[in-house]
Amino acid sequence: MNTKSKDDIKEYLKRHNVKPTLIRIKVLEYLWSTKEHPDADRIYNEILNYIPTLSRASIYNTLKLFVEKRLVLEIKIEGSQVRYDGNIDRHAHFKCIKCGKLLDVEIDNKVFFPSLKEGKILQEHIYILGICNDCLKKKSS
Repeated sequence: MNTKSKDDIKEYLKRHNVKPTLIRIKVLEYLWSTKEHPDADRIYNEILNYIPTLSRASIYNTLKLFVEKRLVLEIKIEGSQVRYDGNIDRHAHFKCIKCGKLLDVEIDNKVFFPSLKEGKILQEHIYILGICNDCLKKKSS
């Protein structure tokens, strides 16, 4: 994924009119460093190691701001579960119904996102539910 320096992250936040606080830098750094799609609690627990005084409210507020500014994707596939993705490039998500793993899936943008005469696409979500290869291997063993 993205491996950028703290200075790069600060500049990126500034370019998107977001004040680069320590919490915001750490959240974006974490989301850019993982291919997993963590929920807010996982992000909180990961960053707590670096900022012992961190509050859950700070994480939720940061994520809300990042979603509003389109710096991260908010993923809601089933029920009330919300996960976050630092990869804002167009792609789909595959969720394994056995283990719950959420994976990025490359898609053909020309097929899924044709030019629109009716307007401009601001956001899109393509979710695929299935069984991942790891779970299929376990089943056949």
